[in-house]
Amino acid sequence: MIWKNWINLCVIIASFIGLSSCYSFKGASLDPNLKTIQVSNIRMETAGGPANLSLEINEKLKEYFQRNTSLKINNKNPDLLIEGSITGYELTPQAPTGDDKAGLNRITLRVQFRLTNRLDEDKNFEQEFSFYQDFPQSQTLTQVEKALIPKLVDQIILDLFNKIAGDW
Repeated sequence: MIWKNWINLCVIIASFIGLSSCYSFKGASLDPNLKTIQVSNIRMETAGGPANLSLEINEKLKEYFQRNTSLKINNKNPDLLIEGSITGYELTPQAPTGDDKAGLNRITLRVQFRLTNRLDEDKNFEQEFSFYQDFPQSQTLTQVEKALIPKLVDQIILDLFNKIAGDW
């Protein structure tokens, strides 16, 4: 009986070791030679959305990089330059119900970013990032906007950071 338990344990451990060697996690890290970053003012290129949305994205982006990296904000010859524009802010109905009304509404935010890496041009990119949140039809956009926009912005910034710092 003890041998059976021992054999089962060995099989489980061997399986775990074998499977873990097949998959590895890549951490997010920036080139240690990067010292400075500039976040240019995010432009609003779409209708809709709060008037301060571009400022909110801009400030949260700077704050995220200052809090999570050793990069210093510098507006003269930065190692990394992030430019962006809000390309979409949309409210769309989701989950139709039997009485032809939407059961949910969806708010979607799209931001186009361009990264210029002065130390490694192969890392330059231009890409649109988007995220959405659903909310009940019984609530208005005005009621949920203050709670949902920070979630949208935070996720887009996280996705952008992962694109810049990770091998995703």
